[in-house]
Amino acid sequence: MPDTNQAAIDFLLTRRSRPAKTLRAPAPDDDALRVLLTAAARSPDHGKLEPWRFVVLRGAALARLAEAAAARAVELGRPDEDVAKARAPFDDSPLCVAVIESPRDSDKVPAIEQTYSAGAVCLSLLNAALASGWGASWISGWVSHDRPFVERTLSLEPQERVAGLIHIGTATATPPDRPRPDLDAITTWMSE
Repeated sequence: MPDTNQAAIDFLLTRRSRPAKTLRAPAPDDDALRVLLTAAARSPDHGKLEPWRFVVLRGAALARLAEAAAARAVELGRPDEDVAKARAPFDDSPLCVAVIESPRDSDKVPAIEQTYSAGAVCLSLLNAALASGWGASWISGWVSHDRPFVERTLSLEPQERVAGLIHIGTATATPPDRPRPDLDAITTWMSE
């Protein structure tokens, strides 16, 4: 039998994101955040391409994105509730890390595998923050997929996409657990 890291298994079996609206200061300082980013960068990465990068947003940068998200929603003619919802995560959390999928040309590694790697980075960053005692939430939403918004606010290149916005801070509330998948309904066991 392999040696089990029971603390890690217990964490993974009980982990729970904290909604961005419940996050407040303090957030990890640069040294603490560097540890979380290092953990995230250890995600599976076929071909060692590093098809992702980080944009760390704090303070005035978050306020700028909140204003830009609201302005973009208005520009698109979205209802007032969408305007408020677009800006709220940037207004509410003290720290956001945008994980940017930045695919590399490769004859060996298909683009889809690079997308999966960027998603793995998002989950690893989320879990590293939660395991370190911070509140954290992985959010996307229409604003993170809106090309004019991401190009203007995050300086994305044409081939880049936002894989996720990871909001990190001190949780002010613990949400109730949500229903989890029925493992038997989603698992096929094959031995032949």
